[in-house]
Amino acid sequence: MQEQISDTAGAAPPTRLDRNFWWLISGSFVSMLGDQFTLVALPWLVLKLTGSALALGTVLMVMALPRAIFMLVGGAFVDRFSPHRVLVIARSANAVFIGLLAAFVWTGGIQLWWLYLLALGIGFATAFVYPAGSAILPQLVAPAKLAAANSITMGLRTLSTFVGPALAGVVVALFAAPGIHAPGAARVPDATGLASAFTIDALSFLASIVSLVIIRVPKAAKHAGKPLAGVLRSIGEGVRQVWGDFPLRAFILYIGAVSFFVGGPLQVGLPVLADQRLDWGAAAYGALMSASGAGIFVGSVFAGVGTRLFGKRLGLTVLVADAIGGLIIAAFGFVHHTMVGIVMLFTWGIVGGFIQVALISWIQRRVAPEMMGRTMSLLMFTFLGVAPLAAALGGVVLHATSVTTLFVGAGLLLTAIALVSMFNPAIRSIKAADAKAPTVE
Repeated sequence: MQEQISDTAGAAPPTRLDRNFWWLISGSFVSMLGDQFTLVALPWLVLKLTGSALALGTVLMVMALPRAIFMLVGGAFVDRFSPHRVLVIARSANAVFIGLLAAFVWTGGIQLWWLYLLALGIGFATAFVYPAGSAILPQLVAPAKLAAANSITMGLRTLSTFVGPALAGVVVALFAAPGIHAPGAARVPDATGLASAFTIDALSFLASIVSLVIIRVPKAAKHAGKPLAGVLRSIGEGVRQVWGDFPLRAFILYIGAVSFFVGGPLQVGLPVLADQRLDWGAAAYGALMSASGAGIFVGSVFAGVGTRLFGKRLGLTVLVADAIGGLIIAAFGFVHHTMVGIVMLFTWGIVGGFIQVALISWIQRRVAPEMMGRTMSLLMFTFLGVAPLAAALGGVVLHATSVTTLFVGAGLLLTAIALVSMFNPAIRSIKAADAKAPTVE
């Protein structure tokens, strides 16, 4: 739920970076780490409150839908106004929503309809956090140090996905008391641990807000760039830019299809699998997410080596990796032991980390700088826009059949999509060193 990194090159850290950068990255890392607690605790809370995979899918859909719808609007707002101001307001809103969620769980007053309202608010605020977090870094760091600053940020973000879920799973499992039981409210198992996880996330947002208040954005950066004629026109320019670039358009549509079949099983299937089948309970769910994060970290570290080896056939490499990844997801439906699942997700994460770094770098080389923010927002919109549908469909499938069927069906469909896409030259022929496409006048 935090800012995406626009440059993942593995440059060596500089000897000195501006104090504003260190305040930003310190607060961001604390907040990113806190986010992992909610990412583990929220699905677990829905399952313990309702016992329904369908309810889990709809809660995740309600949170992801406004995040996707307002993503492009958030990017245009950031281009028109101060990313610093937008980021402070958005993170403050998230702190309030997560704090309310923690309070309701602590007091035993949590009910499903409250979860829907709070998930809606969290999703709306996060839609503005993504583009604001991406845009503020170039305002605080000199161009010569930007690659190194992004490398540090990417490393810490990946570290948070490795450490955070494991800590969250331990917190929920360790403090497994049911908590206070309010009159008329459902008694929630693991309520004390869940409330503790949400409280940690709320406090992490407060730490991030403090760091943002301390930051001083240079005056020259506050009004950098020419003003845009309007939000809708700005969005339209970004869409036309991507649509006019055939390889970029094909790639983004492919990413949308892949995220649909991966997002459903991982968002809905993993917590259900941990709850119904695995031996570690909430700790198993956290461990699985940490294994994926650790794999992504390893894959991103060696992305430079992988790009040198496979850069001339980057598109084909991605398609082959996704075809194999689909088989891994299908096999995951038969996992009964946590350690087996950890090994599988770690392996898949390595592949995903390489793909993420290589393809984002390809986009950066291809897109003009003045269109970068809107292009990345469109990419995130495509990715996040299918997440609500994937989560809802995953919940419906699990309501009607087993978790094994969900993983097997999604994995085989992903493999089929990757194999069919090999016949599309626009994707198959992508090279790491592709020239830039013409900009839209």
